[in-house]
Amino acid sequence: MKATINYKERFTGVVAEGHFRRSQGLWMSSIGLGSYLGAPDERTDGAYRSAVKRAVELGCNVFDTAANYRCQRSERTIGDALADLFARGVAARDEIVVSTKGGYVPFDATPPRSRQEMIAYLEETFIKPGICKWDDFVQSSHCMTPDYISHQLDQSLRNLKLECVDIYYIHNPESQLAEVSRDDFYRRLRAAFEFLETAVADGKISIYGTATWNGYRAPSDSPEALSLERVVETAREVAGDGHHFKVVQLPFNLAMNEAFTDANQTFDGGKATFLEAAAGFGVTVMSSASILQSRLSSGLPPIIGASLKGLRTDAQRAIQFTRSTPGIDVALVGMSDVAHVEENLEAAKIPPAPVEEYLGLFDRG
Repeated sequence: MKATINYKERFTGVVAEGHFRRSQGLWMSSIGLGSYLGAPDERTDGAYRSAVKRAVELGCNVFDTAANYRCQRSERTIGDALADLFARGVAARDEIVVSTKGGYVPFDATPPRSRQEMIAYLEETFIKPGICKWDDFVQSSHCMTPDYISHQLDQSLRNLKLECVDIYYIHNPESQLAEVSRDDFYRRLRAAFEFLETAVADGKISIYGTATWNGYRAPSDSPEALSLERVVETAREVAGDGHHFKVVQLPFNLAMNEAFTDANQTFDGGKATFLEAAAGFGVTVMSSASILQSRLSSGLPPIIGASLKGLRTDAQRAIQFTRSTPGIDVALVGMSDVAHVEENLEAAKIPPAPVEEYLGLFDRG
């Protein structure tokens, strides 16, 4: 993916220094487009297709999705949009970073209308074909067996119209801890990692990781807590120091800043924040929910504007907070509207806040 530097260089003088960051050999925009929200309908599909195309034009080359987002429709619309851009020469495949996730059950185009319909879908899609067994599912919604993840990865590649996805995440693996012991959880995670290493060898993914919600933010004694140290060690058990567990996604924003403030991880024999541990292990960090599903796009206290200067809107200030956080490589923002893409990517024209300015927010708080 050396060509990501070509994309970066096209925006020299257009975006500010620091908008593109190099990690895992890739030049990635500090603002990425997420695709979680929205109805599973054709209108939203069209909005996402337009948003993806406009984002590429404005300096965004990171696109995040998941098999279950909008019943596979988010993957399919991103795939459609990118295929059109590649065909027209607006961007090249190796200039764009695409991530997706597997773990949750992805319905096909529309959600089930009842629990009975959901069970029938699972039966016909996964159980009868022998992809997995009923007891592989946690709460009838989450599975991470190798055969299941293999099936999901192949489906995602078809949806995205790609031969290889740049980043593949196990989606909210901590969900498994609702029903299995911690030791069993790590056995399941190891089996998933074993498959993902073969997927790397087969050229279907470049690197892999875990996309979480509570796992890395929770206190270390929480039932949902994940130890990054143990997760990395699990990858090392599978593939040694040459493992491809290289990226983590977790929520980080003005209201959810635990990854920067809470020493709930361990590294090198001592306590560490998640971002400190990730840096120590060489793991790239992408933030989800950078504007907390639009809840941080208005009504921010004046101190935020006073500290994060040069931004026009609260949405931009919230994005600036996240992308300025030491240790955060990409701030993902859900964007299915061209006007929001244009507003949010205005922030790319402003350099990330200096460390002292950023830390001042915490000192004043």
